[in-house]
Amino acid sequence: MAVSPTCHLKATRYLKWSWWHLVISQDELKWVHSAMKEKGKSVHFCFVMEKLLWSNKENADGKYISPFHDIPLFAGSKEDKEIPAKRSKTTGNEVLFNMVVEVPRWTNAKMEIATEEPLNPIKQDTKKGKPRYVANIFPHKGYIWNYGALPQTWEDPNHTDNITGCCGDNDPVDVCEIGSKVRSSGEIVQVKVLGVLALLDEGETDWKIIAIGVDDPEAQKIHDIDDVRKHKPGYLEATIDWFRCYKVPDGKPENQFAFNGEFKDKDFAVEIIKSTHEYWKALLHKKTDGGTVKCTNVLVSGSPFCCSEEEARSIVQSAPVPANGDSVCPEVDSWYFFPRDH
Repeated sequence: MAVSPTCHLKATRYLKWSWWHLVISQDELKWVHSAMKEKGKSVHFCFVMEKLLWSNKENADGKYISPFHDIPLFAGSKEDKEIPAKRSKTTGNEVLFNMVVEVPRWTNAKMEIATEEPLNPIKQDTKKGKPRYVANIFPHKGYIWNYGALPQTWEDPNHTDNITGCCGDNDPVDVCEIGSKVRSSGEIVQVKVLGVLALLDEGETDWKIIAIGVDDPEAQKIHDIDDVRKHKPGYLEATIDWFRCYKVPDGKPENQFAFNGEFKDKDFAVEIIKSTHEYWKALLHKKTDGGTVKCTNVLVSGSPFCCSEEEARSIVQSAPVPANGDSVCPEVDSWYFFPRDH
């Protein structure tokens, strides 16, 4: 099954390699920002992309943008600007953020924002030329949350965290969305932050934000990490177990955590997000060494990496055509059993 570089994400499970770039017009960008401002409304990349793939033949205003750099971190950016507003949308005293969903709950394909490719498409990670999947470690099945990233954040590998003593992992900040809905790859979800876990992954700090979509039925009663314990008993413990063990089937040791695996509260988490947003701003304005990270963007005003619509289109059109896909190996659905010492 041949698929164009702007392939629909529903085909992802059946492709050997899959990726997509978001296509968006000026009017659609305003619609996206406007929709983000509506309480409880999520914006679906696939919907926008599919709509514009059809209209783009006649619409010269179509744009490709980066889900890493061009989606606002803070929900509620002003419609008439193409960069995030300095103010943030709040519900009471809660700051809302935009999350880009990479992996829907219960699935195994390791989809992620490709930070080292121009315009940072969402792709399935590969190892030795083969697509990567996370193992099912009993009693878990795939990812146990909707997993994704906060756009416009960056865990700087040049910075050693004063708290963890480790440098950043060179990626956007990860998010575990714990709502009741199973989201879709490429969906933009407004979330409120509840807390954070500090994973130490092979000597790097890898923050895991715990959040819930504002449109979730339980969002009105879950406001902080203690509320998760109250209303979703066992979920945080399962999260620790998942992150500790998910690499063991690959022959790697168990992961470790800062703070002895203690979840930090919402205020702590928001400060982590704000600091990584500052690292991202330094990255996009060439004030720090980003190494192999691609900073190409369309909407970040003042960034030396900002490109034109024509340049963005050329980047996508020159990308390799995805290979014909194979069915997923049955081993992906296998369960792994091993004793826990914890």
